Amino acid sequence: MTDTTTLDLGPQVRIVARLAAGVTDGRLEQGTPCPAYTVRNLLGHLTGLAVAFRDAGRKDLGPTTDTDPGAAAPDVGPGWREELPRVLDELAAAWSDPAAWTGMTRAGGIDLPGEVAGAVAADELVIHGWDLARATGQAYEPDPAALRASHALLRAAADQNDRGEGIFGPVVPVPDDAPLLDRAVGLSGRDPGWTP
Repeated sequence: MTDTTTLDLGPQVRIVARLAAGVTDGRLEQGTPCPAYTVRNLLGHLTGLAVAFRDAGRKDLGPTTDTDPGAAAPDVGPGWREELPRVLDELAAAWSDPAAWTGMTRAGGIDLPGEVAGAVAADELVIHGWDLARATGQAYEPDPAALRASHALLRAAADQNDRGEGIFGPVVPVPDDAPLLDRAVGLSGRDPGWTP
């Protein structure tokens, strides 16, 4: 695991918020690299994970940190354009506190060391940022520090699994000399060449 104790999630949060702001209503029903999700489901998932990881960073454990993210298909509410950037900002603020990275916390019903939960939050923002950009035809360049944390987490998970699976499913082989984002995307079980 890389040293994530000083990772600022703010830059990646702002990138994801910019991507979300670029989603037109006409794209909400389009597919995404997550086969079970449309764009609206992905935006709902981003909203839910922002709340869960905000509360995990605050060590405010309860329903938001205990919910299995796969329990139901997420969706966006009518106020998602205001809610998503707000909870993303709150997520970044929670993890700007060094105490968030220490001790134990919980997300998705799983107890995790704070530094691991922070790395998972970075990974979720990086990979789902890529999902959203690809699904909606937007340019995407993740925050370099968040991308490094995401890749390290995904690489460690894949290395620990003897079946060649990562956190999100079977690893998609990507050349070793491919850009770091493509390698992270492949480790997440997605094809870096995916298009709508």
